[in-house]
Amino acid sequence: MIRAARAAPSAERHPSAAVVLPGSGSDDVFVRSAFAAPLRAAGIALVAPAPRRGRDVVVGYRAALEAAFERADGPLLVGGVSLGAHVAVRWAARAAAGPAAGRVAGLLLALPAWGGDPVDAPAALAARLTAAQVRAGGLAAAVDAARAGAPAWLADELARAWTAHGTGLADALDAAAAEPGPSREDLAGLDLPAGVVGLTGDAVHPLAEARRWAGLLPRAVLETSTLDAFGADPAVLGRAALAGWRRAVGR
Repeated sequence: MIRAARAAPSAERHPSAAVVLPGSGSDDVFVRSAFAAPLRAAGIALVAPAPRRGRDVVVGYRAALEAAFERADGPLLVGGVSLGAHVAVRWAARAAAGPAAGRVAGLLLALPAWGGDPVDAPAALAARLTAAQVRAGGLAAAVDAARAGAPAWLADELARAWTAHGTGLADALDAAAAEPGPSREDLAGLDLPAGVVGLTGDAVHPLAEARRWAGLLPRAVLETSTLDAFGADPAVLGRAALAGWRRAVGR
């Protein structure tokens, strides 16, 4: 098991910035809408990398984390939404043995969707279905399908983000759906303060998975909200993740 070095209390209290990665089919625009204001109020800068287009989306996330730590003058929070949270945890687990050891001030983890093999996870199934719809009928048909089965605010956000991904959307979704989530060992070995966020009413990101992550992480606090509250104000995610991290710092 990889166990991260315990960060100094001062590092945990005073991260210079937070690197937050988007979810599958999402982008840095959404991350800013959810995290920029809560982090700014806490005096923490947001680094929101834009996803690479197509099949290199996960590779791009890892590269963005490496680049952020190369540039940073102080400790950083790392995290993400859904797929972004998965990549952040797996990166942090492996970074414990590298140059970033001791420089990760904590984790901001919103809407975890699976751990380990994603084959039957609802979010992975949804990503594969959307990728197939895009290839078969084009982006407009996939957006129409989303509007038929999702709240208006969610359908509007998906249409915006999917359009931004352009012709690389289907490959990006397939890459996300094939990416393993963090293992039990990854989670249990990260001795870092973590705020984990789950939403009631979100079938794609089951609250049970957020509870599982929070139970395995040694110093995690789970914060919950509702899908309706999130739809009315995306910053619900950022505020909850930051609140959970702050509560976990003292553990």
